[in-house]
Amino acid sequence: MGKCMTANYGTSRQRAREGAERVNRNRWLLLAIGVLVIGSLILSAVFARDWRALVRGNIGVITLTGGIAEGPAAVLGGAGITPAAVRRLLALAEADPRIAAVVLRIESPGGSVAASQEIGGLIRDFPRPVVVSMADGVASGGLYISVFADRIVAQPGTITGSIGVIMSHIYLGGLYERLGIQAEVLTAGEHKGVGMEPLTPESRQILQEFLDDLHRQFIQAVAEGRRLDLERVRAIATGELFTGQQAQALGLVDRLGGLDLAIEEAAELAGVAYPEPVDITLPAVPWWQTLGHFPSLLLDRVSVALLGKDALLLRQQLELHLLPRW
Repeated sequence: MGKCMTANYGTSRQRAREGAERVNRNRWLLLAIGVLVIGSLILSAVFARDWRALVRGNIGVITLTGGIAEGPAAVLGGAGITPAAVRRLLALAEADPRIAAVVLRIESPGGSVAASQEIGGLIRDFPRPVVVSMADGVASGGLYISVFADRIVAQPGTITGSIGVIMSHIYLGGLYERLGIQAEVLTAGEHKGVGMEPLTPESRQILQEFLDDLHRQFIQAVAEGRRLDLERVRAIATGELFTGQQAQALGLVDRLGGLDLAIEEAAELAGVAYPEPVDITLPAVPWWQTLGHFPSLLLDRVSVALLGKDALLLRQQLELHLLPRW
């Protein structure tokens, strides 16, 4: 009887031990399967992903759109290309050691002479290769800032050129008379009032010489930036527009193509085998910093509401009065 009980007790312990071993084996099996599944997923992700994409891009892409002016308030609509913005964008690119070259994607009809010259100097002095990718239209001042890049890429149908200077003169004497306003201009200096009165042959000649000098500066910059003969540039500096295809034949553009080609050109100049473009943008402006433009915007709305759109157009024209533009 005792031996039978001992035998049964031993058999029960053995079964319990075997059951525990089976449970442990199952746990380890499940753990191994889990590790294999997770490992497979990780390996699949590793081999499926392009690891170059995990590294921040090496070709910076900066988009510049709108008229060129010293400040946003000077550009109709409150936005555009300013020296301050370009300086900050290029500084961001220069501060990143991974950025080997920069592509400027430009869309601009031109604008302020001095602002264009300052932006051109920033591009010229940038220590890494710069390639311009022209969008739909890059004319006048837009072309001016482009010629300081190492290469220019444009579409065959891009509108560019317009190497010239323009300035408007508005005499409001007749309008003042209709409104019953009597205005007198007091000056010190023989020619200080040029532009405030109807143009005389003498004052017209003064303004023309002023514009001619700015035109010569434009021509000189294009010749130097594009490494072209000065007389050759002077011959095409008539203010006329060119297609991208015509501009290439004239030496104003290097290659025909889009943004992708410009990125390839930038990579070639920088010696980058695998170009990875990355957009370089300025941080969003906090809403309270935009309140500085509120009075101007409010004045525009009030002018339109009270006097119609013609009043707003007149105001905008007066802002450009005697302001030379490229």
